[in-house]
Amino acid sequence: MATTYPPEATHHTFKLSMETAQELQLQTRVDESRSDFHGNTSWNSVGSPMRLPKLVHYKWWLRITIYILFLLTGQSAATLLGRFYYDKGGNSKWMATFVQSAGFPVLLPLLLFFSSTSKITTTLNTPSEKQPKVSSLIFLYLFFGLLLTGDNLMYSYGLLYLPVSTYSLLCATQLAFNALFSFFLNSQKFTPFILNSLVLVTVSASLLAVNADSENSTNTSRAKYVIGFLCTLGASATYSLYLSLVQLSFQKVFKKETFSSVLNMQIHPSFVATCGCVLGLFASGEWKSLGKEMKEYKEGEVSYIMTLIWTAITWQISSVGLLGLIFEVSSLFSNVISTLALPVVPILAVIFFHDKMNGVKVMALVLAIWGFISYIYQHYLDDLKSKANKNSGNEVSRIEAC
Repeated sequence: MATTYPPEATHHTFKLSMETAQELQLQTRVDESRSDFHGNTSWNSVGSPMRLPKLVHYKWWLRITIYILFLLTGQSAATLLGRFYYDKGGNSKWMATFVQSAGFPVLLPLLLFFSSTSKITTTLNTPSEKQPKVSSLIFLYLFFGLLLTGDNLMYSYGLLYLPVSTYSLLCATQLAFNALFSFFLNSQKFTPFILNSLVLVTVSASLLAVNADSENSTNTSRAKYVIGFLCTLGASATYSLYLSLVQLSFQKVFKKETFSSVLNMQIHPSFVATCGCVLGLFASGEWKSLGKEMKEYKEGEVSYIMTLIWTAITWQISSVGLLGLIFEVSSLFSNVISTLALPVVPILAVIFFHDKMNGVKVMALVLAIWGFISYIYQHYLDDLKSKANKNSGNEVSRIEAC
């Protein structure tokens, strides 16, 4: 038997339904206008949120492409300029260390621009997240700045005592060190392809160590070669630790996805590292010989100054690309991308600095590139898996909405 309701109840129910529908429509228009302003969200016909994956996906890949170009061009140019400084008469390790961090003022206009943009966005969105404590940020910047000072000094010794091709191939050990630190600090999972990549890079570095005796074509003694070799390995390990700690800081301290936080993480530690280099320059007494070094520079005083300036600028470009990849993906991925410079720098070193590329070094290069491809393929598989999970989640949402 069908249930009947009095006319008053039916009218009251219809009135409530109309009021609810109007409220939902009004709320949908408000949310839609907010979403259109930010460019991230659209709304379907039933008033439920619907992401714009293609637009967001293209923007993300555009940022990744820019960061990769910054990293590769900056790293390659800075490494070659550093070797050029030594080959043409430069001999100050602290000056070579100084220019690796002293170019941070070129990033200040970007910091001012993105900081103001971030403030406007924060005001519009009124986030509930707490800002990091000033004391925590000061400690963080001091720690990272001192860590970079020691790391850059070891890199300077490595670049001074090693051929640039050997130096570049040894820097690929960052991948193995970073994977280890990421496993303990960033919950990075090891897969067969990642393990294969780490083994190949380790074998590549081992071949270079065995090949040490054949590098005597330079004027570097065996003792200095060993010092350069160990300093480069130590610098690679230290920098890998730095990258993992930076990623951890983004997750635990900053807790906000803004490019200004990336710039802050580059500028403030670079300032501390620059101050540390200035102290080292005066404490070691190398500052006394800088005037003589500039006058005796083979390419002239102007070339001496321009070499140092452009070395500083290219290192900052490289660092922004590296930190951007950490921010967007992970520290391990940024380190893998930096190894993409492996086939570029040694070839340029052979052309411009006449480095010898013997069979052992070629084999080390092939193994390093193989390891890079292995790790990139793992990221490709992860991306496919992520897309499959997103598609299945969207299908479930559509079914529930219907």
